[in-house]
Amino acid sequence: MKKYVKILLIILSLIVINTKAEAIEEITQGATLSLEDCINLALQNSYDIEIAKQYVEMYDARVGQSKASYFPSIGASVGSDFANTETKYRSTNRKNFSAQVALNQLIYSFGKVFSQVKMQKFYKIAAEYDLEATILDTANNVKSAYYGVLAAKANIDIQKANVLVNERQYDRTKAFYDEGLVSKIDLVNQEVYLSDAKINLVSAENTYQNSIIQLNNAMFIVNAPDYQIENTETFNFKNNYAEVNLLNIANTKTKEDGTIEPKEAVLTMQVEKTDILQNYKFTKYPYTLQESIEIAYKKRPDLLSMEATKDAVNEALKYSKKEYFPNLTGSVGYNWQNNSYYSSNGLTLGAYLSTNNLNIMETKMRIKESKSQLEIAKKNVDSIKQKIYFEVQSAYINMIQLEKNIPLMQTKVKQTLENYELADARYEVGMGNFIELQDAKENYNNAQRDYVQTIYRYNVALTDLQTAMGER
Repeated sequence: MKKYVKILLIILSLIVINTKAEAIEEITQGATLSLEDCINLALQNSYDIEIAKQYVEMYDARVGQSKASYFPSIGASVGSDFANTETKYRSTNRKNFSAQVALNQLIYSFGKVFSQVKMQKFYKIAAEYDLEATILDTANNVKSAYYGVLAAKANIDIQKANVLVNERQYDRTKAFYDEGLVSKIDLVNQEVYLSDAKINLVSAENTYQNSIIQLNNAMFIVNAPDYQIENTETFNFKNNYAEVNLLNIANTKTKEDGTIEPKEAVLTMQVEKTDILQNYKFTKYPYTLQESIEIAYKKRPDLLSMEATKDAVNEALKYSKKEYFPNLTGSVGYNWQNNSYYSSNGLTLGAYLSTNNLNIMETKMRIKESKSQLEIAKKNVDSIKQKIYFEVQSAYINMIQLEKNIPLMQTKVKQTLENYELADARYEVGMGNFIELQDAKENYNNAQRDYVQTIYRYNVALTDLQTAMGER
């Protein structure tokens, strides 16, 4: 028998596991996902969210259990007994059969049941806010990972362009060296710069792969196939840079639409002039710090959950105080009995006022405990409010600082590009030196990378601020 039970349990476990596996939303090969798609996948696949949902179901069941006292309870019994009595003078046998059924109903509990129902309802509300908090955290993790992938992809593009520039620079330096226009040290240094550029590209590709893993982890996707993600409004890349096929990087012109057109050569950098983002509409954050804090106080699910818990504990205190009062119950029943001497049956009606084994000292201590729990709950609410204040303040300041840095970084990219063009032109005609050219190139490459990181950090900071405010 134990063997069959064990086999049955194994089969049931496999069914549960397969059911969960089928419930996991997967990604199809070659799919292109938006930020909202990734968030939805995470919300559908998150085990933490499933657990939070089960807590809501559990407290909903407890609400139903507490309401059960409003409904009647039924009891029934049937039995028989046999008695054999022997004395000095005689021996007697008695057989007895009996059956009874009774219906009991709570008539009035002096508010105890009402407080118990409200207490469980508040706990259910708290569980619902805990679920919302889990959803917020899950969405925040996906957004941060998503922006991380976009930033890593942008850095790959920058490093690829840097490799192309260094390859072209090496070809030019070698041509100059063959003509005796530059020394061997310039050629060797350019080889080093080209090697560094290739190493940086490999590092950027590794960072990109790790960022994909982080995004898959945030979406709870295992063994994900190859897929693409869409740009967002504040993180939209340009890919219309020109091919590298000539030498003179300075000999270009910019059309009215912002694209670069070659005269005798083309610009080889991934970032065109001052803008790595296409259709990038930078919108200033619409709320002040105080407005953001007020929104957080209204929307933060962990604060709302703790306030609901405080209300539940308050109802528990009310319930404890009402335990001094009795319960008024009513009952109706039917009894039947048959034995060796007679048979009887009858209907019974009754009303009872009972205290359910009241222990005054125990009730007094339970009230004291409930008061302490209520004070703890109040302090927890105050503590969370203070925590929210500083979280929003920190996230707001960080976001505003990055918001101010964006136009400065745009200007820096423009300035370093201009400096690079001038240095390249000077080097081309023999007026500049190799070190000056390389410094200008590195400054431009670093400015592009820093610009991408600023955009990435801004998006993450904005996401953190929205999460701190209780907004998805």
